[in-house]
Amino acid sequence: MKKKRALGAVLLSMTMGLSVFTAGAFAKGPEANESYRVLIQGPAAERANVKAQIEERWDFGKDGLTAEVNAKQYEALLKNKNIAIAKVSEVTLETARTEASSSKKDAISLEAAGYPSDQTPWGIESIYNNSSISSTSGGSGIKVAVLDTGVYTNHIDLAGSAEQCKDFTQYYSSMVNGSCTDRQGHGTHVAGTVLAHGGYDGLGIYGVAPQAKLWAYKVLGDNGSGYSDDIAGAIRHVADEAVRTGSKVVINMSLGSSGKDSLIASAVDYAYSKGVLIVAAAGNSGYSANTIGYPGALVNAVAVAALENVQQNGTYRVANFSSRGNPNTDGDYYIQERDVEVSAPGSSIESTWYNGGYNTISGTSMATPHVAGLAAKIWSSNPYMSHTQLRTELRNRAKQYDINGGYGAATGDDYASGFGYPRVR
Repeated sequence: MKKKRALGAVLLSMTMGLSVFTAGAFAKGPEANESYRVLIQGPAAERANVKAQIEERWDFGKDGLTAEVNAKQYEALLKNKNIAIAKVSEVTLETARTEASSSKKDAISLEAAGYPSDQTPWGIESIYNNSSISSTSGGSGIKVAVLDTGVYTNHIDLAGSAEQCKDFTQYYSSMVNGSCTDRQGHGTHVAGTVLAHGGYDGLGIYGVAPQAKLWAYKVLGDNGSGYSDDIAGAIRHVADEAVRTGSKVVINMSLGSSGKDSLIASAVDYAYSKGVLIVAAAGNSGYSANTIGYPGALVNAVAVAALENVQQNGTYRVANFSSRGNPNTDGDYYIQERDVEVSAPGSSIESTWYNGGYNTISGTSMATPHVAGLAAKIWSSNPYMSHTQLRTELRNRAKQYDINGGYGAATGDDYASGFGYPRVR
C-alpha cells in the first residue's frame, strides 16, 4: 500500500525589502536595554585586549572580529581610540513577491493530496529545453550549499539529500550543527529548485540536479534577514569544509543588500580561492540600471537575473523586477563589479515549501538555484573541471541562448540578461 504524501501547499503573501544598518543608526547614543552586533578592527594586540573583555562571535583575523554587545560595552568600545567600531550590516532574501498558482478551490485540493501542480515546472522544462520532460537527473558527487532561511530537509522531495545541516543564526552560538529549521519557506523553495528528487514515489517535484547533495546552512532568521558576519562565517565554513572533505561545492546565495559588505566580500574571495563556485541573486530592484545587489555584484560571484515565462523578440523576457547591471559594460563579455552574468527562470516558480507542501513565488532568488543546479549537473559530468572552467562553461552555454526580451535586453552581453541563459545540452 502506498504511503500518503505530506500536507500540501499553503499560499502566503509576503514582500521583502533590502535593509542595511547605517552609520547614523546610533547617532543619539545607545539605549540601556539594547544590544548591538559590531565589527571591531584594529591592531592585533588591541583586538586581543578586546576579546578578553567581550564574547566574540566571529574572528576574521585582519578583517576584524564581531560580537554582540550591550549598551555599556558599546560605550566602552566607542571610547577606545585604538580600535575602529562599525555596525554589522543586515542582509535579506531576494524574493520579489508570492503568487498563488491556482484558485482557492485548486489550492484546497492540492493541500489534501500533497502533490505539486506540476512535477517539472516551467523553469525546469525550460532549462532542460524539453517541454515533455517528466523527471530530471544529474549532480552526483557535487555538493550545493544553500545559504538561506534553512531547509525543511525532511520534505518528501528532499529526503535523504541533506549531507550537512547547520544554523548560523542562533544568539547563543555562532554555529549549531545538526539544526537548519526553516520556518519561513524561502530556503526550502530554493533547495527544491536545485535538487528535489520527486520523492520515494516519484510523484513529487523535480529540481535541476536531483543527485547532488545538500549542505543546508541557515544564515537568515525566520523574518528573512540575517547579519553579514554570520553569512561571511558560513561562506568561509563552506570553503573550509570543501577542502576538508575534498568536495566540489557550489554555493547558492539567494539573498542580498544594496550596499557592499566588506566581510561578505572577503569571504566570497576566500571561498573562490578554495575552488568553490558562488552563485548569487542579482536582486529585485529593477528595472533601472545599476541596481544589482551584493553579494551578486561581486566579481567572484555569478550574478543571476530572472526570466519570465513570456516570449518577447523570440526569447524569454527579463522580469521587470530583476535588477539591472551597468549598461556602460554592455557587449564586452567581461564581468566587472555590478554586472549581471547570466539569466534563468525566476517568475512564478513552483517548488518545495517548509510545511511539506509546495508554493509558487517569484524573484531572482528563484532564478539563482536554477543556475546553481545546472552548475552541479555540469560539474558532475565533468569532474576534472576547475570551478573557473565550470564558470566559463556556464558563460559559453549562456551565449548560445541570447536573451532579447525585457528592458535593457539586447543582442549579446547586456546589462539586463548578462551573457544570456545557460541551459542543459
